[in-house]
Amino acid sequence: MLATLAAFCAGGFWASFHMDWWQRLPGAGEVVLGTMLGWPAAVLIQLVVLAMLYVAVRKWERPTARDAAPTAGWHRVFAGPWPLLAGALLLAALNLATLLFAGHPWSITWGFTLWGAKAARFFGWSPGDEGFWSGAFQRAALAAPVTRDVTSVMNIGILLGAFLAAGLAGRFAPSLRVPARPLAGAIIGGVLMGYGARIAFGCNIGAFFSGVASTSLHGWLWIFAALPGTWLGTRLRPAFGLGR
Repeated sequence: MLATLAAFCAGGFWASFHMDWWQRLPGAGEVVLGTMLGWPAAVLIQLVVLAMLYVAVRKWERPTARDAAPTAGWHRVFAGPWPLLAGALLLAALNLATLLFAGHPWSITWGFTLWGAKAARFFGWSPGDEGFWSGAFQRAALAAPVTRDVTSVMNIGILLGAFLAAGLAGRFAPSLRVPARPLAGAIIGGVLMGYGARIAFGCNIGAFFSGVASTSLHGWLWIFAALPGTWLGTRLRPAFGLGR
């Protein structure tokens, strides 16, 4: 996972040099359903679509042993599995808190791109006067400490929270012994995720979750492109020595 994170940062930084080319491609501009249809209608339509998707997923999913015999009592609070509804409500509440305190919806991948750029700068790279890193926001973020970037601080919190959750659930088992094929899959996948997230202006959080919450059409386009990509990725896992 740490190899994937490092590769993700590298992929996002690599994509930053190609942003001008990607942004010159034909586009439809900003399409906000709330502005086009009115916010009540846009929210209602999205809720109906989400409900239909939920019913479809529940119909097609395969039950697992953990679903059949959930852990009861206080142990479940720490070890899981946690109720999906609780997770959904917490995500909604925390995204609202992010919007109120940070001034923008929840995002993740910008922080990883910035980390990649800071690492490159440590090894001697210098941003030019043109391209992605010539913007005022990017230059200011690159010059300031990581702790001054809201997204980076939230990402650090996510990593620490993941470590804490794994520890509380008794699943924290770090290992440096990673076979070559799974390691190659982790690195290749991380680079592709980082590159794709940068040119798509977000991942499943910034592009899909926050995009749909803002009634932006790009959030739906992102998920409809991500689903077949996920299907393809699961079929490629055995080639890297990974189970499906």
